[in-house]
Amino acid sequence: MVSSAVALGLTVLTLVAFAALGIWYSRGRSGSVDDFLTARNSVGERRTTATMVASVMGVWILLAAPEAGAGFGIAAVVGYAIGEAVPMLAYSRLGPRVRELLPEGHSLTEYAHARYGSAMYGFVVLVSALYMFVFVAAELTGIAGALSLVAGVPQWQTAVLVGGFVLLYTGYGGLRATIVTDTVQAVLVLPLLALVVGGVVLTLGGPTAVYQGVVEANPTLVDPGFLPGLQFGLGLAFAILGAELVNQTWWQRIYAGRDSETVARGFRNASVLNAGLVFVAALLGVVAVGHADVVTDVTSSAYNADVAFFVLLQSAFGEWILLAVVLLALLLVVSSVDSLFSALASLVTADLPRLLADPDDRTLRLGARVFTVVVAVAAVYVSLRARSVLRLFFFADLLGAAVAFPLVYGLYSRRITGLGALASSLGGLAVGLAYFPDLRCMLAAVPGLGSLLPPADPLYLTSFAGAFLVSTGLALVAARVSGGTFDFDSLADTGSVKVADGGTDRAE
Repeated sequence: MVSSAVALGLTVLTLVAFAALGIWYSRGRSGSVDDFLTARNSVGERRTTATMVASVMGVWILLAAPEAGAGFGIAAVVGYAIGEAVPMLAYSRLGPRVRELLPEGHSLTEYAHARYGSAMYGFVVLVSALYMFVFVAAELTGIAGALSLVAGVPQWQTAVLVGGFVLLYTGYGGLRATIVTDTVQAVLVLPLLALVVGGVVLTLGGPTAVYQGVVEANPTLVDPGFLPGLQFGLGLAFAILGAELVNQTWWQRIYAGRDSETVARGFRNASVLNAGLVFVAALLGVVAVGHADVVTDVTSSAYNADVAFFVLLQSAFGEWILLAVVLLALLLVVSSVDSLFSALASLVTADLPRLLADPDDRTLRLGARVFTVVVAVAAVYVSLRARSVLRLFFFADLLGAAVAFPLVYGLYSRRITGLGALASSLGGLAVGLAYFPDLRCMLAAVPGLGSLLPPADPLYLTSFAGAFLVSTGLALVAARVSGGTFDFDSLADTGSVKVADGGTDRAE
């Protein structure tokens, strides 16, 4: 086990370095609220790719991804990788469309309000904010649990340190601070992950020995045709696609890119890199089952698949690998949490003008910072009580799967209305909840509802795919029967935060 003092010292040193970098770089560069929120038209292709990779690669890739691999094998590993690639490919087409229709926009909620009206806007705000909050809480849960397991660091110390330092530089520098730290984190994460994976394979005796260990422990994990694994992997693909389409993190980067082509190429590059990273990370869970005492029965009190990779490291590897993993985990959690804090700040700041009478820049910045502090404190609290990172994501994923297609369909269809989009989303959500296993006890307790519920799907495919496909089908029907003819030109002025000096055309 790594010394608690060493792990804590490495944690503080890493956090101080990134906080200093973010504050130094953003000094004098965020002259307006618009620039604070979007860093509009300022980022070139390589930095766009780097921030997209760093933003999605949270510490969950060492926790939730291996947990999926440990429980459901290679089929789930492939499904997870595809699930991370598809949203980036979708954004490579959606990004230029958003820039074309809403050139002065800032957030997906601004678009939802302008395109669909107040009711759908309220639902999208709820879904997007909840998803990002759960993501932050899951990241803090993951890093706190990992350092507790590997080095015995109290979880509250890790959660408070990470949340506090990240809040410091994102609250000061906004998206510019986030993007520059993302770039450095991406450059460091890729070789560190390669080092860790290579060290694992070599220590276990090479690829053949690794494979044989898994086969002896559970041969279904390396069977690509293992039906439960296929079902779980496909369910994950639907869940991740839906969730990422309501993630404000990506809408910010649509505007940060230098131009539409830069944005499209950045997302395409990220789709390949993200898929590869998640595939490797999830595969570590499969390896862990073959070479460590990993309990995958979620009903067992000894369940530890959510930290399968760390169980493997703790049981078989030296301190140098554990220190590398601690640093890797820190880089991963900081790279995603700073993006989420910036996204949450932009979400509330872009919406404040609808609640306040002509607020100035100072009021908007203050509102963003206060809201982000509240979210950070709440996320730390939740992180200290959560058990499974993977299942912490699932409810938020379900909401995203239900609302994703009706939300983005309005970028292409003139006929779908706010009522049609909201009804489609709620219909998909109802189907998803009916099969969702994690809330079964709560739903069954509702008088008259329990007897009507179908059997829960423990593999989540029916739940996630049902929510996404039903909402998609209902949205297509709603558009077909609607008499609406929305004027896309009316979106051009969307952007509730109006500043005289917002944006810049200088690519970095």
